[in-house]
Order: sequence, then C-alpha cells, then structure tokens
Amino acid sequence: MSVDPNKISYKEALVQSKKEKKPIFIMLYANWCPHCNTMKSTVFSDQKVKDFMNANYISVWKDIEKEDGKEIKEHYKTNGLPTFLFIEADETLLYSIKGEMKTEAFINEATNALNPKLQLPYLEQQFLNNPSNVNACLAYIQTLRKGADRTALSVPTHLYLKTQTDQQLLSEINWRVISNGVTDIESREFQYVLKNKEAFEKITSPKRVDAKITNIVSELLEPYTINLDNVAYFQKKEIAKTIQLQKTDSLIFSYDLLLAERTKNWGFYKKTTLENTEKYFWHTDSKLKEIGQVYWKEIADVTALKKAIEWGKRALELNNSAEGNLLLARLYAKIKDKKTALLYAKNANAITKEMGWDTTDTDAILKELNTK
Repeated sequence: MSVDPNKISYKEALVQSKKEKKPIFIMLYANWCPHCNTMKSTVFSDQKVKDFMNANYISVWKDIEKEDGKEIKEHYKTNGLPTFLFIEADETLLYSIKGEMKTEAFINEATNALNPKLQLPYLEQQFLNNPSNVNACLAYIQTLRKGADRTALSVPTHLYLKTQTDQQLLSEINWRVISNGVTDIESREFQYVLKNKEAFEKITSPKRVDAKITNIVSELLEPYTINLDNVAYFQKKEIAKTIQLQKTDSLIFSYDLLLAERTKNWGFYKKTTLENTEKYFWHTDSKLKEIGQVYWKEIADVTALKKAIEWGKRALELNNSAEGNLLLARLYAKIKDKKTALLYAKNANAITKEMGWDTTDTDAILKELNTK
C-alpha cells in the first residue's frame, strides 16, 4: 500500500511496518535545505525510485523543525541534511546515509540497506566477535560513516586499535582505520601519526596524511564556531595548536577569523589579523581582500586601517583586479586620503568598464569622492 510519505506519522509508520513486514525509510529534511529540495525534486520524483521504495519500504518524510522530525533527529543523534534512516519496526537502525546523491546511487544504497549482511547490526556484531579483525572493523566503520558523524566511529575504531602495538599501526590497512575513524587529536594513534608523519606518507601519500591532519583540526574546532561557544573554542584551540604545523596553524587562524566575525568581536578580529595575516595569507590575494573588506566595514582604528591598506596593495601585486582597487579606494577614503582614494577608484572603474561589468559600485565611490 502506497502512502504519501509527508502524511504518515512516525508512530503510524511503525505500526504499518509490523503489519506489512517492511522496514521503514525516513528522510529528515528542512525546507531551507537546498540539498533536501533537490533530492525531492529529482530522485524522489523519479518513478523508478517511487516504485522501488513502495515495494520495499514504508516511507516517512519529516521536517527536523517540527515535532516528529525533532524527536527522530534526537533519538538517532543525526546531524547533516538530508539524512536517510532505514529502521526496523522495533526502531533498530539498520542503515543510514546522508547528503545529496544521484538516483542510481540512492537506489544502490537503499538496496544495500535491505541486505542483512550489509546492515549495521550484523556488521557491528561481526566486529565485536573479534575486535582485532581489521577487515571486520573497516566494514563496520565504513558503513557507519555513511550516515553518522565521524565521532560515532571513535568507539569501534579505538576498540580495534587497542589490539595493535605502535609498530603495527604503521601499515596501509591500519592507516585506513585511522583515517576513517580517529577523531581525537590527543589519542595515542593520532599522536603516533604526527610523530611518524613521513613514514605514514610513504605507505599512503603526503596528500592523504595532510588531509587527515587538517580534517581532524576542522572537526575539533568547527562545532564551536557554529555554536558560537567561545569558551570551548579557545580550550580546543590550544589542543589544536599542539600539532605545530604551518598548514594547521593557518587553518586555526581561519577559524579564529570565522568566530570573530560570527560573534562580531572586532577587537579580537583586529588583534589576530594584525598578528597573523602576513604569516599565513601573504600569498593569497582573496584572503587579503576578505580581511580588507572587514576592516573597511568594521574597523575604525587608523593605524590598523593603514595595515589593511598594505595588505590590499599586496593583493594587487598578486592580482590587479577591479575588486582590489575598489577596496583600496574605500580604505583610503576611510582614513580621509581622498587623493589616493580617487586614484584607486579610477583604476577600479577603468578595469570594470574594460571587462564590461556593472560599474554601479565604482561609479558610486567616484561620485562620493568628487562631491566631498
């Protein structure tokens, strides 16, 4: 029996699941989520998908901002949208995936979710029967990772890694376990990777090791910038700083700026940019311009603005753009240097006209400067 997935409650789905002996498919979404809306308008509007889901599942769609959706999201501890849960009538989670995907990929995953030997309870039990079995560990955490946050992989990952000596960690297959499931910077395994970075690069690649190191810093700091938790952020930042690599220090600087912008802490923004901009962003014109834009809009200190002008000039050395010239015109205007502001405004206007772009912004600053 086909039921509109928007109109069936979670409790009704549980009852229907027992009656029809079909598992339940739940899509968690939000109306403001573009990936959710794309899945609805493409994958779930495809007749092939409709027929497959009607034949094999009781389908339920729930908005995470409404009661049923909130409860399901909390019960299954999900993050990210859209999230797709495949569950039994007794609410056992069989399989989960998240994110936008194409029709064939979705059908493939929904088919996997029907296979008992690919479901999470079976894979978990196979692993727990022998926690030293690396293949069982990988099969479980790689399937778990499809729908869970990486932090959920930490328990089985470390349960397996406890069976390995430090020397045994240095293998291609154990690198795969570490790469997939280790999330704790202070863990024995990650610290061993840092101390033996070159050795791990030889068994995998420098790019993959760097990616793991930067990802673990992002996973540590990002939740606190999103939640605007200053206290926890600065505590975790001290842990991240212990890695002491140029790449991760630059990443920490980026998160500092993000937190300062989101909390509108312009004093902290000014302090950290004055200390670190040239160290980390001196060769990246886009970042220099981003910081300059914030100074133009939010910073009043003339000495600091003059520093932002230096960064703007460096950005022009790297890329002589209309945007960069316009920024310098605005910064010079802000420190009351009309003559130099006009020079850069004219440069910006000329480049804009040459490229055939809209001259509204450059015309406006020229008019403003010429009427002062």
